[in-house]
Amino acid sequence: MRALLGLLVALPAAADPRFELLSDALPLDHVYSGGWEHFVGGGVAAFNCNGDNLPDLAAAGGTKPLRLFVNRTEGDTIRFDTAPLPEMLGTTGVYPLDLDGDGTLDLAVLRVGANRLLKGDGQCGFKNMTEAWGGAADTAWTTAFTATWESGATRPTLVFGNYVDRDDPDGPFGACDDHQLYRPEGNGWGKAEPISPGYCTLSMLISDWQRSGTPELRISNDRHYYLRGGYEEMWHLSPLTPRTDWPHVSIWGMGIASADLTGDGKPEVMLTSMGDQLLQMNAGDTMRNAPFEMGAAAQRPYTGDDGRPSTGWHAEFGDVDNDGRLDLFIAKGNVDQMPSNAMADPNNLLMQGEDGRFTEAGGVAGIGDPVRSRGGALVDLDGDGRLDLVVSARRAPLKIWHNVTPETGHWLGVELRQENGNTRAVGAWIELRIGDRMQAREVTVGGGHAGGQSGPVHFGLGEASEAELRVIWPDGEVTDWQSVSADQRLTLRRAP
Repeated sequence: MRALLGLLVALPAAADPRFELLSDALPLDHVYSGGWEHFVGGGVAAFNCNGDNLPDLAAAGGTKPLRLFVNRTEGDTIRFDTAPLPEMLGTTGVYPLDLDGDGTLDLAVLRVGANRLLKGDGQCGFKNMTEAWGGAADTAWTTAFTATWESGATRPTLVFGNYVDRDDPDGPFGACDDHQLYRPEGNGWGKAEPISPGYCTLSMLISDWQRSGTPELRISNDRHYYLRGGYEEMWHLSPLTPRTDWPHVSIWGMGIASADLTGDGKPEVMLTSMGDQLLQMNAGDTMRNAPFEMGAAAQRPYTGDDGRPSTGWHAEFGDVDNDGRLDLFIAKGNVDQMPSNAMADPNNLLMQGEDGRFTEAGGVAGIGDPVRSRGGALVDLDGDGRLDLVVSARRAPLKIWHNVTPETGHWLGVELRQENGNTRAVGAWIELRIGDRMQAREVTVGGGHAGGQSGPVHFGLGEASEAELRVIWPDGEVTDWQSVSADQRLTLRRAP
């Protein structure tokens, strides 16, 4: 905590966050629906599918169709139109990434059944390329995804995480399925490498969490189904082997959020669960549970009289008030009718203070929706420099909240481009400094709960009107520090 205090104490407190629910931003009600196979999932993807620099949205539908909403915002009026997608049902999640290295974003769609790889055309049109490319042939119940570009590869390594084996006659309890890792081969992907045993994962993230230049695979697992013997995992990618020295922490793992909170350049991680949400601090060679006093446990509802434990799903760090300190959103909601946990379970917005501790602001911010929330995205939908909020829910409509927080600090949005396949520079680190204060953010694909983003990395700058910036590219090349002015979006292109 001492390092955290030293980093943050210089910044003043901002006004309370405020969000305005936009009831007419979407052209139709989109609901994540279905039976027990859709108690989990419900992810949202935020990405720009047509090059207009406005984030578009794709949302899993469960037994309803996967939907694509194209951003038609004008000024401060946020609104969306629908656009067609290849018809498919049974979707649980969706992640944007450039699968074929052509510079346009594609979609990896998770399903109960065969997953799909959709090629984008740069105009928000998508074509199903799963059969031609390979890399998603399994027909399991998929609930997690992550990807990275390994050294020298022009296409990403894909990892699909599965939940309960629906064909196991002794299930569902104790019947967790294995996972699949696909490495590039030719113009697609080769045969799957199994990750076994599986412990019913609901989130995965490949991250260079030690800043060693060697990313590893983090897997968060739901003990509701693995019952015994399972735990939160870390795997080496090449060769694909589990880390045997990893602490055996067992939780009802639902989602992963990863970001540097202390300013030492190494990311902390939030693992959502039922009851206490588990924040772990980066100790260099392992992760250590944060003390309860940091205020991130968010274990019970903060409104109403339902004192039963909460259920956390999507988690995401983002600087909501642009004060230079990362805040934390957690989507909350009962699995369905689980009597041990709260039924009216509002979403959390945990604001990080000058001392590094988190304080609940979901109620005062206006985002404490007590429905069965699942996926989400903190994303600047109108380009005003404030992170807005998108949240999906089971048996309730997708919602959009506009960030109208007054007196926010300065900001910067940074997006990376390079050639040779990994066009979005997944695996890069962006470092920003203001005086002796440092922020470091990693470009990743994965984490969250069944959905993620591809777009500008958002930095809050507090009162500073300029900062210094550098990029550590995926292969380790480091740029010089450069001065940048606040309140703009930058696209940094690597020289060929």
